[in-house]
Formats: sequence, C-alpha cells, structure tokens
Amino acid sequence: MLEVLTGFAVIGVAILLGWIIGRIDLLGPTGGQVLSRLTFFVLSPFLLFVVLARADVATLFSGLLPVSALSAVTVFAIFAVVSRFVWRRPSGEVLIGLLSAGQVNSNNIGIPLSLYLLGSAAYPAPVILFQLLILTPVVMAIFEALTTDGRRRPWPILRRTITNPIVVGSLLGTIASATGIPLPAIVIDPLELIAGAAVPVLLISYGISLNGQRVLGTPGRRRDILLASALKLLVMPLAAWTLARFAFGLSPAEVLVVTVLAALPTAQNVFNYAQRYTIGQTIARDTVFLTTIGCVPVLFLVVVLLGPGT
Repeated sequence: MLEVLTGFAVIGVAILLGWIIGRIDLLGPTGGQVLSRLTFFVLSPFLLFVVLARADVATLFSGLLPVSALSAVTVFAIFAVVSRFVWRRPSGEVLIGLLSAGQVNSNNIGIPLSLYLLGSAAYPAPVILFQLLILTPVVMAIFEALTTDGRRRPWPILRRTITNPIVVGSLLGTIASATGIPLPAIVIDPLELIAGAAVPVLLISYGISLNGQRVLGTPGRRRDILLASALKLLVMPLAAWTLARFAFGLSPAEVLVVTVLAALPTAQNVFNYAQRYTIGQTIARDTVFLTTIGCVPVLFLVVVLLGPGT
C-alpha cells in the first residue's frame, strides 16, 4: 500500500507547487487561465490521443463497462434530481455537479492506482473509453449549447462539438487503435513528449486556483459540493459493487476491479471544463479536492473487504 500513498504524494506535490506559484504570483493574475487554456486546447488532446491509440478497443465491450457506466449514470441521476428540482440550480451548475459526482479520474490517478492495487494498468481502459468516446462528446455538446447566448441551432452546436479538441483527440486516438495503424517512433515520440506535460500542467493549474480559496468557503454551494463528494466516494462504489455482485454476477476479482474504479476521485478534467466554460468552478474545484483526499481511506477499505482472501 506504500505505492498507493506514493502515487498520491506525487499528485499532492504538483498541486502544492501550483499553490505556491499562485501564492507568490509568479505567473501574474492570468497565469492560471493561460495554463487552463493550454491544457484544454493542446495538452489534453495529445494525451487522450496517445492513451487511446494504445488502448485495446475491444475492452470497451468487456463486462466491466456496463457496471462502470451504470454506476456513473446512477449518481448522475441522483445529483441532477436534487440539484435541479430541489435546489433549483441552473443547468450549467447541474452539469458540473453531476460530472463531479460521477466522472472518475481514470487516467492520471486511475492507471497508476490500478497498477498498484489491482496488479494491472489495463483495467481503467473501459472507463477511459466510455468517458472519452460516449460521455465527453455529449457533455461538450451540452456545454456548447449552454454557452451560445441562447442560440440552440443544431448545426452550430454539432460543429463546435465535433471540432472540440478534446473530442478530436479522443476520436483520432480510437481510430488509430481500431485500425491498428502503426505509429513509428518519429511520429509517436513527439506526441508523447507533449502529452506528458498534460497531467503536471493540469495539476499545477488546479493548485494555482486553490490560492486564496478555502474549501467549502463559498456560501451557497457547500451542499452541492458535499452531495457530489458523498455520491462520488460512497454511493458510486456501493452502486458498482451491488451491480457487479448481484445484477451482472461478475467474478470476485472483477467485482473488486469495478468497485476500485468507482471509488477513484473526481477527474481534474471536470475542473478544466468548469474553467473553460466559466461554470460551477467552485463546485468542481472543491469536489476534486475533497474526493482526492477522501478516496484514500475508501480505497483501502475496498481492498481490505473485497481483496483476495477475504
């Protein structure tokens, strides 16, 4: 388990560095926004292409996929109902909140933790593919519809969605994987170099955003953050375990895998989306922070209860 703590320590150092940069105002008042745009438009698309180009597309249809997807949809629905119909939140904040509750950090945290806890880095592949190929295009289309000044014509929204760099990088990576196109070193090495900057820059940008902010310090949205965090840390793993064990009859090893994946923290990409579209930034920022810390004891408990020999 020391390796798990090491993985979180690496992430924590990057976030702390970003906080220090923001604290001393090294990059100026717009530094965080510049890094956010760099991540969204350049670095993340390269990272997604590299990850998906090397993924086995057949894993998209493995038994892990429906459980992971349904557990995410469960918490999406719970948050949406409470936020929209009970608290009367605007649509943009509802979308950011439900993503905070159900979109897991399957890449930069999920891959190393899967390796340390489960013995293989391949397990998050179905979740990565589901989130990038199915969830992301839908989410991007909704964001585009919400930020077009009331103009909801289908073609402009579709055009902006399919040209979104996140979607383009994901689709191109999947095509490369599905067709088996060989990527020589002269092509893939420069892509990997740029892709390698995505996670640290994103974490540093997130750290900068924490400067001058207190977690749960913004009145009026604390219950949104707490609900999203509780759904992410408690309800989603429980839903995944229930579905895997009783509805799909997965093996004990597969039950452990999907439960661990469901217990991963909120994806930092949710905060990146919130920054990009200036919607629900407090909800995304605080939920990412709370779930990144809170998932450590949850993951330990899951492994202890469901691991081999239990």
